[in-house]
Amino acid sequence: MNPIRVLLVDDHHLVRTGFRVILEIEDDIDVVGEAADGERAVGMTRALRPDVVLMDVEMPGVDGLEATRRISADDDEPGGPAVLMLTTFDRDDYLFAALRAGASGFLLKNGTPEALVDAIRVVARGDGLLAPELTRRVIATFARPGGQPSGDVAAKTALGSLTPREREVLVLVAGGASNAEIAASLYLGEATVKSHVSRVLAKLGLRDRVQAVVFAYEHGVVRPGG
Repeated sequence: MNPIRVLLVDDHHLVRTGFRVILEIEDDIDVVGEAADGERAVGMTRALRPDVVLMDVEMPGVDGLEATRRISADDDEPGGPAVLMLTTFDRDDYLFAALRAGASGFLLKNGTPEALVDAIRVVARGDGLLAPELTRRVIATFARPGGQPSGDVAAKTALGSLTPREREVLVLVAGGASNAEIAASLYLGEATVKSHVSRVLAKLGLRDRVQAVVFAYEHGVVRPGG
C-alpha cells in the first residue's frame, strides 16, 4: 500500500511541527508539505495532490473554510483530496460550514495523537469522519423543517438514476452503517457494498459518506426518526 500523503495547513509553525512529529512516526503516512494560510494551501494541493489536507479553520487572509471550498471546487468527484478540518472551538457554525464547504471530517485540536492518526486514515479511505453525536447535530441542522425534502431538480434527477439496491445502500449509509453492517443487512459481500457505495457517490456527485448523510437528509431520502 502506498503511504497516505498529507498536507499540513495551520498558521502556527509550532502546531504544524507538532503534527509532523506525530504523523511521521507512522509507516503509512507521509507529510508532503506545509502551508501557513489558505491561499498557499490551495496552491500546494493543486501542485502536490495529497490524499488528505489537514486544515485549520481560523487563519489570516484566506481561512480554512474558503480554502476547503476552493479545493472542493477544483476536484468535486470521489477520489480527490479529502479535507480534515481542525479547530480549537467546538462550534456548530464551524462544523456545518466545513461540511457545506466539502470537508470530509471535523476534528477538535484537543484530541489525542491516536485520534488524529485514526481520523487521517478514515478520511483517506473515503469513509468520512462524523461521530454519532455530530451526526445528530448535522441531522437537526440539515433536515428540512417539517420533514419537507429539497425541491432541487438536479438532485431529484440524480436520485432517480439510482437502482433500488443503490437507494437501499444510501439509506443505510445515512443511518451511519459501516460497509460490514450494510453487507450483513443486505446479505452482500463487503466488496460488493463498497462498489455500490462508490456508484452512489458518483451518481450523486458526492465526495464521501459524510456528504451522503447530509444529502440523504436534505433531500428527503430519509427523515429524522425514520
